[in-house]
Amino acid sequence: MIWIRRRSYSTVTFISERKKRKGKMEAKFFRFLKIVGVGYKARAEEAGRFLYLKLGYSHEVELAVPPAVRVFCFKNNVVCCTGIDKDRVHQFAATVRSCKPPEVYKGKGIMYIDEVVKKKVGKKSK
Repeated sequence: MIWIRRRSYSTVTFISERKKRKGKMEAKFFRFLKIVGVGYKARAEEAGRFLYLKLGYSHEVELAVPPAVRVFCFKNNVVCCTGIDKDRVHQFAATVRSCKPPEVYKGKGIMYIDEVVKKKVGKKSK
């Protein structure tokens, strides 16, 4: 018996939408990221193809943006990921967030705009 792998509905829909647009990119899905911390900054270059992050490391983190996603920096601490494919936009936003996830003690790091981080109480001095 031979099994034939069929494309999922979402893949077929994405391919047909891409053929209709013929290279035009309309942003339908957004994901906003907020960078919290002293000296933490982001900048996008080359028409949203590269994202550079300063996150307190000894080097600058450079991320190449996938073809179906565009990145904009409104301020140096707010990053917007946009695109026509929801999965790719959210996956890239998760990749950016994983560079410096939010810390539970100070609340520093990269988080989604609508994300709430519960802070823990640190050590108590006597």
